[in-house]
Parts: sequence; C-alpha cells; structure tokens
Amino acid sequence: MANHSTLPLEGERGGGLGRRRPTHEVRVGHIGIGGSNPVRVQSMCTTSTMDTDGCVEQILKIAAAGGELVRLTAQGVREAENMKVIRERVRAAGCDVPLVADVHFNPAVADVAARYCEKVRINPGNYVDAARQFKKLEYTNEEYAAELQKIEDRLVPFLNICREHGTAVRIGVNHGSLSDRIMSRYGDTPAGIVESCMEFLRVCMKEQFLNVVVSIKASNTVVMVESVRLLCQAMDAEGMTFPLHLGVTEAGEGEDGRLKSAVGIGALLIDGIGDTIRVSLSEPPENEIPVAYALLQAARLRFTKTEYISCPGCGRTLYDLPATIQRIKAATSHLTGLKIAIMGCIVNGPGEMADADYGYVGAARGKVSLYRGKECVEKNIPEEEAVERLLEIIHADGRC
Repeated sequence: MANHSTLPLEGERGGGLGRRRPTHEVRVGHIGIGGSNPVRVQSMCTTSTMDTDGCVEQILKIAAAGGELVRLTAQGVREAENMKVIRERVRAAGCDVPLVADVHFNPAVADVAARYCEKVRINPGNYVDAARQFKKLEYTNEEYAAELQKIEDRLVPFLNICREHGTAVRIGVNHGSLSDRIMSRYGDTPAGIVESCMEFLRVCMKEQFLNVVVSIKASNTVVMVESVRLLCQAMDAEGMTFPLHLGVTEAGEGEDGRLKSAVGIGALLIDGIGDTIRVSLSEPPENEIPVAYALLQAARLRFTKTEYISCPGCGRTLYDLPATIQRIKAATSHLTGLKIAIMGCIVNGPGEMADADYGYVGAARGKVSLYRGKECVEKNIPEEEAVERLLEIIHADGRC
C-alpha cells in the first residue's frame, strides 16, 4: 500500500518550485489518493440521499465535469442503506466514480455505510463525543484517558468493517464542530483542532489501518492553513504519512467562494501539501469541478487545459492585446496542457514568459516574433499572419 516517494511539482519539472509532501497511497474504489497519484478533485451532492433519482443525476453531472469522487450525506441508517441503491444505479449508467458517505453524530451509520461505499467520512468532533453544547468541562488525567479509550473502543469495530470491505476512511475535522471535551482542554485553537484529529489517527496507527485520508477544514482561511500546517508537523513527528484532503468549508458562492478557496487551498498546495481537494461553493456541485482544476493548474499540479500567460499591457504594447488574446484562444484552446505566452513587447518577452511552451511577442508596430520556449523561431512576422504561423509551428512540433 505505502508509496512514500517525494513527488515533484509540475513547476519543478520545468525549472524548480518545490516538492509535494510525501504520503502513502490510499485506495478509494478504482482510484488512488496520495503516493504518486495526481491531486484528486471531488465534490458533494446537494440532494437528499433518499432522492435516488436526484442523487444519480447529480453524481453523473459531477463525474461528467471531471469529478473523481462524489460525497453524499448519510444522516441515518436509511440514507446509508440507500447509498447501495444509488451506487448500483450509477454503475449501471456506466460511471465508476467512487462514492463517499458523510457521517456525523451516529457511528452506527458509519458501520452501515462502510459496507456499501468506497469511502466513509467521520468527524472526530461528534463521532463518540456528545454533541457540542459549548460547556466548559473539567477532567482529571485519568478521566481524560478514559474518554480516549471510549474513542478507541468505538472506532476499532468500524475500522474492522472497513478492512473487511476494502473501504477507505476520511478523518475529517471541522473547526466549527470541535467537541466540548477538546475545547475545554485546548481552547478554540489550531492545537485543539489538530489534537482532535491525532486522537483518531493514533488509533488507526495502533490498528495498522492506513487506508485513511485526513482533513481539517474551516471557513476562516487563516485558521485552516495554520491548522493543516500544524497537523503535518504533528504527523511527521509521529511517523504518519496519511494523505490530506483540502478545502475551505462554507466558502460561499460566486467570486467570493472562488477567491476564498484559492487562498486557503492554494497556499497549502504551494507548500506541497494536499492530495485531494474540494472547492465548496453554494452552487450546483458540478460548478466546483472546473474551479478546482483551474486552481490545480495555477499551482502547477495538473494541466487540464491550455494556459495563457499574457501581460497586462502598457504604453509599450505594440498591438491590440485583448483582441489578439481572444484570437489566439479561439485557435488554440483545444490544445490541452500547452502554455502559450502573449506579450505586448520585448520587455516582458521572452524573460517573463520563460515558463511557456510558445510565445507571441510584439516586435515592432504591426510586427510579431514567435518563440518556442526561450528560442525565437520567427522574427518580425506581419501581425495579420502571426497567429496562423504560430499554429503551424505548434503543428510541426506534433503538439496539435
């Protein structure tokens, strides 16, 4: 199972940006998370899990958009059992996307869901501990140890069911649902958030159950980033290599939700942290998928579309920059994975476009120079011919 290789970021392959945090591989259905796998993209249904038709429709839309895992809420045993029906319908439709049950408050529901889903998410804040009532609790060390034993006694049977059925687990901590026990001892702090997670991970290590993904989420991006970084330090100190799921919970919708997600998730991806992500938007769930892929591409982790590196333009720009960008996009947007630079003058090109595969650079009024990487391959081409010549160069390289 374990693959502890250190993974280069895409940027490092092209010149050196950093390295991904080493993690072992977790199998979720037919896909792997962590290890040498790409950062996986997932979403969650907004339909009632008892609405079989609605769930199947949403799952298929998410998968069609490129989602690699889909989560559904399982409030009770009925919902957990209906996931078996949903899974059968999805498979009958020719879709093999793994399904994840999201369980809170009732560990018995997790036991059922583990038999029918490829992965089950449980929340340490409410799996064994009583529902949060914002009470200040006092424990002796012995009493606190007894609470930890309760967690182990209840978690181990669940892990055994998961082991039997090949089901993965997500230990998913939410900042907003820390238990009164954790809050009373650690306060509302990143240290408390991390310890809530580590209590469960230590049981998994003791039981040698490693098919676990870990997440810490918060709506506050600063808390989320600090807590995940602290969790990585804690796991490293105890020899744990569990892969991490990243997300800013309750990020919102529209531009606000996208920017918040980019700040929180992006900061950690640039650190080399993160093996699967969800961009949580208050929108139809399939809308989350292209945002996630765009974020991964910006972090140089997965290239799924043509990337355009264009300058903002200034008084030195030698052609109609916005119109030219649109012409080049229209001609090349189908070329998945290419990076094309569009620069208004020689000041920004070729230096600022060194990361690009091809470049279109203003050389003089009405004239354009074309680049392959840092090499100028066509000088002073008439502007009206330049886009076609760029396509010919790309085609000659076998990149079309």
